[in-house]
Amino acid sequence: MTTTAAFGTLPSKDLLTIAQLGTGDIETIFDAAAALKAGRSEHNALLKGKRLAMIFEKDSLRTRFTFDVGMQDLGGSAVFMDHRDVRLGSRESLKDMARNLERWVHGIVARTFKHRALEELAANCSIPVINGLSDYLHPCQALSDVFTLTEKWGDVRGRRLVYVGDGNNTCHSLVHVAARLGAHMTVCSPEGYEPNARVISEAMLMARESGSDIRILNDPEAAVRDADAVYTDVWASMGQEDEIEERSSIFNDYRVDEEMMAWAKPDALFMHCLPAHRGQEVTAPVIDGPNSIVYDIAENRLHVQKAVLVLLMRDKDA
Repeated sequence: MTTTAAFGTLPSKDLLTIAQLGTGDIETIFDAAAALKAGRSEHNALLKGKRLAMIFEKDSLRTRFTFDVGMQDLGGSAVFMDHRDVRLGSRESLKDMARNLERWVHGIVARTFKHRALEELAANCSIPVINGLSDYLHPCQALSDVFTLTEKWGDVRGRRLVYVGDGNNTCHSLVHVAARLGAHMTVCSPEGYEPNARVISEAMLMARESGSDIRILNDPEAAVRDADAVYTDVWASMGQEDEIEERSSIFNDYRVDEEMMAWAKPDALFMHCLPAHRGQEVTAPVIDGPNSIVYDIAENRLHVQKAVLVLLMRDKDA
């Protein structure tokens, strides 16, 4: 029978950013996700009796559903805390919230606007805090993205992944994972919408060790040429609704359509973290086409996040 020890460990109490993980740590997560995806019955009680607090400031389908179902699959339970109407820290300090929750539950997943809120929760409790999304980073999404690519390709090292669109939270974490694992990463954004300079600086340091090639371009055709996979995301993230009209004009040439995909390799995969807006950042023939792996990625959110939960929470007491 497989034991929990077989899943290994992670070096940090929390998962706030990919930057805190080494190459081996990502591989540990992927190995655990693959084992959990295989559905062995002995995994059903790995988190028996464990409780997860889910603190969400933003709407969610995939993050909320997969963490909740993941806990159930592992024998634990989840409690949802809706903060969409009352921002974190407004009714009660994050410090007090964290110190209360650590007495009742074994882990926290938070989906926040400010990344600093996650850092403050993590600094003030002894239990794991998992970044379910912040305006700065989306590590669980990027891990699921690249785990899916390893299923398709076997290894991402030396493959060219091109992200087209806004240099947002998903983009940031994707650059981190690619750089850690030796994948070549190109980000193509309109001028002024490139990824955060700190993220790119961190990725460049990782790339020196892994052999990854990181490029930031503004020309879609030059970026996508000979890509192994093309990734895009919404042009305006949650909290940027007032910019939708302006961004639609600015990003018009960055729509992933059949012409753009033709610039990539013939078997290039299409990726999107969802939700998608067909006709805006991507056309229907692309996202619904045979090379699209968007639903494989969505499925793997469940398995990768289950792996993270097991690796961080299995030995925690409350």
